[in-house]
Amino acid sequence: MKKPSPNPPDTDPTSPYESDSNKLNEAAERALNFHFPSTADIKATPRTVSTLFTVDPEVTTETLMVYLVETLASVDVMVHQLVDHLEGGDRNALLGISNSVMLAEITANRVLDQIDPPQ
Repeated sequence: MKKPSPNPPDTDPTSPYESDSNKLNEAAERALNFHFPSTADIKATPRTVSTLFTVDPEVTTETLMVYLVETLASVDVMVHQLVDHLEGGDRNALLGISNSVMLAEITANRVLDQIDPPQ
């Protein structure tokens, strides 16, 4: 009985990488080091300050704290509006976030009181 397909071509059973395994390993190490630098390399790289989002260096600490308190209050309102539309675990997680925002707001208000004590 005849086979309907031809025999596969004869190939060399050895891997093409066996003879150059050291070169392959070195190339792989270079690629990994390039794409995934070590912690020491990251720490040795000088940090450049991003100017994409900056705060005016002339702004007073009190102004920054007031802005922070207002931002936290706004985030808390947005979170509570979202909570009304959720149930179960998602609602509980969002209420936990709201609690963290509220604690940050209380802390920022305390700092603001220390900067400018109430009369």
